[in-house]
Amino acid sequence: MTNDVTDVTELYREFGDDRLPSGQRETEAFPVLSKGPTPDWDPETWEFTVTGAVEEELSFSWEEFQALPSETQRQDFHCVTGWSKFDCEFTGVPFPVLAERAGVIDDVDERGSSGNPTESGQAVHVMFSALDGYTTDLALEDCLREEALFAWAYDGESLPPDHGGPLRVVTPHKYAYKGAKWVDGIEFLTETERGYWEKRGYSQTADPWQEERYS
Repeated sequence: MTNDVTDVTELYREFGDDRLPSGQRETEAFPVLSKGPTPDWDPETWEFTVTGAVEEELSFSWEEFQALPSETQRQDFHCVTGWSKFDCEFTGVPFPVLAERAGVIDDVDERGSSGNPTESGQAVHVMFSALDGYTTDLALEDCLREEALFAWAYDGESLPPDHGGPLRVVTPHKYAYKGAKWVDGIEFLTETERGYWEKRGYSQTADPWQEERYS
C-alpha cells in the first residue's frame, strides 16, 4: 500500500458540467443508509469470491485480499437520496485488478473491454453480492474503471462497519447504491440481471448527472 493519494474528483467532467450533480446537496456529514442491520463478520472465515464468465474462478481470504495491489483515491460520493460528500479518501483494490486476474480482460489498461470470451461465455455485466444478502448490478464497462474501488479504509482508518466495513464498493461515477456494503463477491454475467434495489424500481444505470434514480 502507498501513502500517495490519487485525486479522481475531476471525473465528473466526463458526465456533466458541475461537480455537484443536479438534485444533490453537498454535506460534510457521512450519513448511514442500509437496507437492514449491519452484519457480523469473522476475519478468520471471511471469503471473497470471483465467479461466472471467467477464465479462472478466484477466492480470497481477508489477508489475501488485502495483499492485492491497492491504492488510495480521493473521490466524491453521491447518494440517491440527494446528498453528496466531496473529497472522501478510500483505500482498496481497483476493480480492473480482479477482472485481469480472473481472465475477463487481458490487461488493466483495457478499461473499455467488453470482456474476453471464456468457456462459460463472454462477460458483459457484473453482479455484486454482500454479507447481508444485498445485491447490485452494473454493466462491465462501468466496472472497468480504476475509480470503481473495493475499499477497506476511509480517511486513513479501517472502514467503519456501518459504512460497509470490512469491505465495500465505491462508485463515484454512479449513485452509491451501486457500491455494495459488506461486499463478499462478484459474478461476471453473460447477460443483464437486476440487483436488490434494481428489482424494486431503481435505475440500473444510476448516472447522478442525468438524475437516473429510478427506472
